[in-house]
This record gives sequence, C-alpha cells and structure tokens, in this order.
Amino acid sequence: MGDFESSLTRDGKKLSKEDFIVENLGKCEIPSPLKLSSKRGDGIVDYIKEGTKLLLKAELTSSDKPNPDLAFEKAGPRGLIYFNPEKTNVGIVTCGGISPGLNNVLRSIFMELYYKYGTQNIFGFKYGFSGFDSTIGINTIKFDRNVVHNIHNIGGTILGTSRGTPPTKVIVDTLDYLGIHVLFCIGGDGTLRGAHAIHQELKKRGLKKSIICIPKTIDNDIPFVFKTFGFDTAVKMAKVVIDCAHTEASGVHNGIVLVKLMGRDSGFIASFATLACNDVNFTLVPEVPFDLYGKKGFLTLLEKRILERGHAVIVVAEGAGQNLFNKERVKKDASGNLLLLDIGSYLNEKIEEYFKKREIPIYQKYMDPSYIIRGVPANASDGIFCDRLARNAVHAAMAGKTDIVLGLWYNVLTHVPLAMVTSRKKRLSPESSLWLSVLSTTGQPFEMKN
Repeated sequence: MGDFESSLTRDGKKLSKEDFIVENLGKCEIPSPLKLSSKRGDGIVDYIKEGTKLLLKAELTSSDKPNPDLAFEKAGPRGLIYFNPEKTNVGIVTCGGISPGLNNVLRSIFMELYYKYGTQNIFGFKYGFSGFDSTIGINTIKFDRNVVHNIHNIGGTILGTSRGTPPTKVIVDTLDYLGIHVLFCIGGDGTLRGAHAIHQELKKRGLKKSIICIPKTIDNDIPFVFKTFGFDTAVKMAKVVIDCAHTEASGVHNGIVLVKLMGRDSGFIASFATLACNDVNFTLVPEVPFDLYGKKGFLTLLEKRILERGHAVIVVAEGAGQNLFNKERVKKDASGNLLLLDIGSYLNEKIEEYFKKREIPIYQKYMDPSYIIRGVPANASDGIFCDRLARNAVHAAMAGKTDIVLGLWYNVLTHVPLAMVTSRKKRLSPESSLWLSVLSTTGQPFEMKN
C-alpha cells in the first residue's frame, strides 16, 4: 500500500465506514442458477456470504489496531440474486482509449451471462457513451456466440470507443427506452465518473438499474484498485522497446536514447518497465519533479553518465516534467483531462542543445511507442485477470449491486463504490519501496533538484 499516495484518504479526508458501503437495488430472493455450495469442505466452490469483507489496511505497526469498518465488500457469486436472469436485459459499453484486454472482458461477460446465468438479451453499445445518443442514432449490436468467437485474440474493442459523453439524461432515457436492467461500463477514470453520474440520475428517477464498472487503463491510476487490466501487457510491450533502446544506445559511442511511455498522472508503466529491463539509467515520472540545469539537474547528471559510461537510456512518462514549461495547461480533451505538453520532444531538443553547447559529440535517438503498446492483444496474465474481472462483475450485477467498480486488493477481487474511485487518481509515492527499487536499478539520485 505504501506504493500509492494517500491510500487511506478520499478528497483529502480520512476514510469512514460510510465510504465503503455498496448500494443494493433491493432484497435478493431468487436462487442463483450457478448451483454452487454454502458448505465448507464438500469439494464444491462456495458462494460468497453476504457481508464478507477485506480490510483496507493489511500492514500494521505495533501501535496499530485493525479497523473492521474500513473494509471492502468481497466480490463473487451470491446464493440469492436480485435479477431474474432469463428476464434481464444487459448493456455493455467500452469507453476512453483502447487497452489490451477489452475484447477479453467483453467475451467473458457474455460467456458468464449466457452459459452460466442463462441470460439471452445482451447488447453492446457502439463507440462509447455516444452510442446512447438518440439524436445521432442509438447504435447497438446483439451479442451471441458468433459475435464473441475468437475476439479475445485481437486487440482493441469490437464495440469501438470514444471519449466524452452525451448528457447523462440522454443516456438514462435510452436505458429506460430499451428496458436495459444492467449496464457494464468498461473504462478508466472518465468512464467511472460518467457511470457514477448515470447511477445518480437513475436514482433520482427511481429506476432500479445496476451500473457495474470494470477498471481499464494502462496507466494503472485508479485509486483503491491495486491493478487495472491492460497494465501487464503494456509493461511487457514497453520492455521490448526499452530493450531495443539499450541495444541502440550501447552500440555506439556516447549513445543516448530517450523513450517516452504513457503515464499522464502516474509513473507506474515507466517504473515497472524500468524494473523489467534493468538497463535504464534515468526514469522520469510525474510524481517526482526535476530540474534540467544546475549542479543537481538532469542534464548535468546525464553528462556525467555519458563521460563515465559512454551511453544512456532514459525513460520518461508523458506526464513528467510539466513544470518545466512556461505555458499553462488550459486545454482539455473530451474526457476532461488537461492536455499534456510534449515532454518527450522537449527533452530530446534540450539534450541535443546541451551537449552541442558543451561540444560533446553524441548519437541521439528518440522513441515514442505510446500508442503502439496499447493496441496489442492481452498477454496471458492480463487475459486471466480480464476473465476474473468480467465474471465477477456479472455476479455483482445479478446480485443487485450498483454504482461500483470491480477492484483488486491484496489479490482478492472487491466491490469499490464509484464515489471512492472518482475522488482522485492513484499516484506513485516517492517514499515507496517501488520507487526505491527504481532508483536502485537506474542509479539516479533521490532528487534531481537544485
């Protein structure tokens, strides 16, 4: 937990028992069709007993006491469910940027609904939340075995995606008009905010519909969720690029290769890729500001590295070093995120200027694989994770849970209220063991600030 900043707070305030309460649509009275067990030791998988929790904080000092109030509801199949599966209409939507594993999630949602619960009416909304907009034409496809066949082996999403959202009222109007009882929203922080707004509008109208989210972002920046799907595959692809960068840099005299990776507000991809390679000399992340010039500045340390070792590999997250620009970021994308200034091109230019001024010849290359690493199919680790997330999302929906995202906490799947995860972003802590590992691997100092 120490790898994340402010893990025990929401909006800067200490968490309370109320933050963890999962909303239910009503009493569950329908026996689950899964035919699992409620007895331990009979050799059959058990249902999850309602009220089973997972503590937020596992690490305790001698003065700490476990707080059972701060605990996530455990995900999994329930013995009694809220919706009658045969009469339930289900919608699925994928939003935001593409990520490895999207099609895996779509397929596993369908497989669990269709084959395990017996739900027949499963619809996908095309091109993100815009597919709900009746003014441009509601755009859906009905899922069946032929639609999902083999989709888990290809990248992207068969539903397409988009950023931004039509008015929440328009989306709820469409859900009501089509008689959708359950909506699965697959996406990152923007999608989760949109889903929470949909839930609030449904509640305002008194409509009993379940909104269940599955966390998708290769940045891995959703709070109270250890890992999001697509992250492992992104790190694997980033490692391939960095390995090539090291080959390029070490094969010439004074070779410098700069690699820009995704990571708008958090440096998890850059950090994990660095550890996976063990050949990176500088890792620059949004959580750790740095100076370019001066005795302790990045360029001074880079010069020292080149003069001593004759080559260097630099990994920079896209959100790093934004403090170096004089321009204020004011423009936003359709999801409401501040548009980043291009730190990769900026650093590449400053490195060239610095060594030219110092009359030190260098061989310089810049690699930007940002949009390549997210378009590939999921690797084995992500494929397994996607399947677990999807099937447990179905269990949650059928049990009448709503306004939640599926989380992973100490390798156990949980239900996390959307109000918690939309309160801020998860960020790498500069005081964490993870960042210490990065510093140990690269050899860079704790600070590059004068």
